[in-house]
Amino acid sequence: MRLRNIPRAESTLQAHELVIKHPEEQKGKWCSLFGNSNPIEIEIGMGKGQFLLNMAKAHPDINYIGIERYSSVLLRAVEHLDSEEFQDLHNIRFVCMDARVVGEVFAPGEISRIYLNFSDPWPKARHARRRLTSREFLSRYEQVLPSGGKIEFKTDNTELFRFSMEEITEAGWHLEKYTYDLHHNDEMNAGNIMTEYEEKFSSRGNPINKLIAVRKN
Repeated sequence: MRLRNIPRAESTLQAHELVIKHPEEQKGKWCSLFGNSNPIEIEIGMGKGQFLLNMAKAHPDINYIGIERYSSVLLRAVEHLDSEEFQDLHNIRFVCMDARVVGEVFAPGEISRIYLNFSDPWPKARHARRRLTSREFLSRYEQVLPSGGKIEFKTDNTELFRFSMEEITEAGWHLEKYTYDLHHNDEMNAGNIMTEYEEKFSSRGNPINKLIAVRKN
């Protein structure tokens, strides 16, 4: 997702203490940054931050890192963090970076779970490698997840969802659970926290697809 360029985005992010400016310097040391040994979970392509902020609020015993490529998008998440509703959160950090360098920022096994929510579908076949659920990206996630580490993926795009399930299987991951209609699946919808896109699409009657995949080795 790309918003219009906001001139103040860069300076605001640079000044904010919870936006990590040189994330590669934290590789292998993220627990020290949070000041505890709690599990660390990341969302790649976090958009305006609604999902991750609510996750951090609901699960104070887990540390969360939101990754967003575009500074003007990340700015909105930071503004939400600073609102009265979320201003007391201490278990969340933000990084402005490209997901392709995830292995340069996190050490092997440092991340326990990765969330991918309503990622860009890159519909043209020649762009398939850019999809965040492609085998190319799955190999990057293997650099930071331990054996048994998980990916959770939600989308309203059924074609992308089927592609993702095929890629996960071909990459040697275990497809633990999946549904083509999350909000009517009592088991998988239990405790579900919606993203901005999820609220919008589901309000139109669009079914939401979700899968959970486990790294085998």
